[in-house]
Amino acid sequence: MPISDVSSDLTVEVGTASFSLHRFPLISRSGRIQKLLQEAKDAKICRLNVTGIPGGAEAFELAAKFCYGVNIDITLSNIAMLRCAAHFLEMTEEFSDKNLIPRTEGYLKEMVLPSISNSISVLHHCEKLRPLSEEINLVGRLISAIANNVCKEQLTSGLSKLDHNFSTKSVPTMETENTSDWWGKSMTVLSLDFFHRVLTAVKTKGLNQDLISRILIDYTHHSLQGLLARDPQLVKGSLSDTELQKKQKVIVETIVSLLPTPSRKSTVPMAFLSSLLKSAIAASTINSCRSDLERRIGLQLDQAILEDILIPTNSHGNHHCPIYDTEAILRIFSIFLNLDEDDDEDNYMRDESDMVYDFDIPRSPKQGSIIKVSKLLDNYLAEVALDSNLTPSKFIALAELLPDHARLANDGLYRAVDVFLKVHPNIKDSERYRLCKTINCQKLSQETCSHAAQNERLPVQTAVQVLYFEQIRLRNAMNGGHNQFFFSSTNAQFPQRSGSGAGSGCISPRDNYASVRRENRELKLEVARMRMRLTDLEKDHVSMKQELVKPHSASRLLRSFTRKLSKLNFLFRIKEMKNTNGGATSESRFFFQKRRRYSVS
Repeated sequence: MPISDVSSDLTVEVGTASFSLHRFPLISRSGRIQKLLQEAKDAKICRLNVTGIPGGAEAFELAAKFCYGVNIDITLSNIAMLRCAAHFLEMTEEFSDKNLIPRTEGYLKEMVLPSISNSISVLHHCEKLRPLSEEINLVGRLISAIANNVCKEQLTSGLSKLDHNFSTKSVPTMETENTSDWWGKSMTVLSLDFFHRVLTAVKTKGLNQDLISRILIDYTHHSLQGLLARDPQLVKGSLSDTELQKKQKVIVETIVSLLPTPSRKSTVPMAFLSSLLKSAIAASTINSCRSDLERRIGLQLDQAILEDILIPTNSHGNHHCPIYDTEAILRIFSIFLNLDEDDDEDNYMRDESDMVYDFDIPRSPKQGSIIKVSKLLDNYLAEVALDSNLTPSKFIALAELLPDHARLANDGLYRAVDVFLKVHPNIKDSERYRLCKTINCQKLSQETCSHAAQNERLPVQTAVQVLYFEQIRLRNAMNGGHNQFFFSSTNAQFPQRSGSGAGSGCISPRDNYASVRRENRELKLEVARMRMRLTDLEKDHVSMKQELVKPHSASRLLRSFTRKLSKLNFLFRIKEMKNTNGGATSESRFFFQKRRRYSVS
């Protein structure tokens, strides 16, 4: 419809839309329309076709209204379109003062560029206006404005926190607005290319790595639309489409390249890294991407839980393939065990002996970390042992991965080995023996030793070894030196750490003390039973004296007493064997005297 009541002398076609307009308002503000009319062979042309205008018919309609002097509303949703359309139509100040280009530039400087969220919103609308939005440097200006404003916002926030900490006035505690909550989440609307450019710019300006991690997590979950669940197999058909798989591959590789610098103190959550690795394996990303994720997980392995390391394999429909990727886990644990000893704060190197020493110091941070990792590995072994497709060689490689001092007890490893032998009953005897050899029988609890001694799945050598160490432990416990055997064996293995082996014993002193008390209670019960039997013998002795006057009953009573006395002597011999080196208790000395007196009688 014509904007003016005067009959139109020019029809402009933009795509499928046509506009009945007038020449003079257009050529007075648009240099491009003026050139098109001048280049026309027919001076009286009444129809003009304009192609390639950014924003299409909607943008041209707003520009045409502006040419007629109609006041148009410039908003965040149309500013990018109007700015590109004004450039395309050459609506500069050369043709008219306060033309559309200076009008849009004024809006950008006043309303868009000073605000982070407004800049992100306009940048999102620039995606459909490329390549012109790139040519006029609108995209570059928006990205630079976002980075500069983020840097200023972070500096202002830091200063406000500093002032609050040093303030002497008592003010009520107020929750400060989290920066990522009001602009970081708005970045999820950006395309992957724009997101990469913005985050690279803010990282260059020194944005806090914690905020970078949170922004990456929000964007990744939004862009992959739930594909980063802890169990990706629950997402049905997520990787059935090849195009979707390619898109996921590009997203994961880009996100990994934007992660903060890998560190043992990294702020990137372990669950997020694990989910990224699972998606990277499922999407068949490049090896460098997966290696980077494996290294990051290895550096923070002491923060992981079992679900984080249960990484499925990309089987490609192969039903004989193992369920979990044990090779990736082997590399991750190796990274943790081979950590460089240069500290981020002290920045100095330590030799290998210092590293091992620190790992074995009781209650040290490294000792606590390696104990957590050892428990994590034992739980992982118990889980993957249920997989019938897992080969013994891979399971043995994982079981042999940790050094002996990393485990305070081997009960978890024994349970995993027992489950594997139960699920894989047909493995070779050599593999069975090598697998059981990973268990340190000195570090098995009493209950586990009892189970192992009766376990028919274990090799005979292992069962004999369990019984041997259990016998030595009981003997030392009865002799009062229950810790001597285990600590001496530990110190023999690690002589360079003679003063740091307190955490390497089989069981804790509290457990040893409880075991000795339990055995003492059993011995006291046995002594009480023998006291009752001795009391019965005394009664029989009295009655025998009374009956000795009867010749026919004396021989019968003497034979009965002899049998009971022989039985009592046998029980005392067993008692003497148990107390060979430990000395007799007061109760046992009392019975020895009683026994001698009745023997003489």
